[in-house]
Amino acid sequence: MGRPIHFEIHVDDMERAKKFYGEVFGWTFEDWSEYAGMPYFGAVTGDKDEMGINGALMQRQGPPPESGQPLNGFACTMGVEDYDTTDEKILANGGTVALAKHALPGMAWQGYYTDPEGNLFGIHQPDENAK
Repeated sequence: MGRPIHFEIHVDDMERAKKFYGEVFGWTFEDWSEYAGMPYFGAVTGDKDEMGINGALMQRQGPPPESGQPLNGFACTMGVEDYDTTDEKILANGGTVALAKHALPGMAWQGYYTDPEGNLFGIHQPDENAK
């Protein structure tokens, strides 16, 4: 069984990252720094009875990814109810568009962004009428 159970987002500025993900997606954070031996905040991404996983923001241990560099890892994609409202929140909180909103025909609206820490992530709004 290889189902993902946790994710980590590497960040340079912990407070900026907590504000970004808290404002955009409503995540809350728990300080697990003592256990990790570095700045490390558990990210509670939703109700425990909802489908999905929780993760963490951790202090970056090396240089951030360069702009335009191919992804070297996994891109987390968050399910959202309203793509356009989430897009507005992302941009208002310092995120930038990496790949604009596009239809996954008959399934959803999808797009990718870069957070203020230089990390790539996606958002996904199910919509069987997307085209």
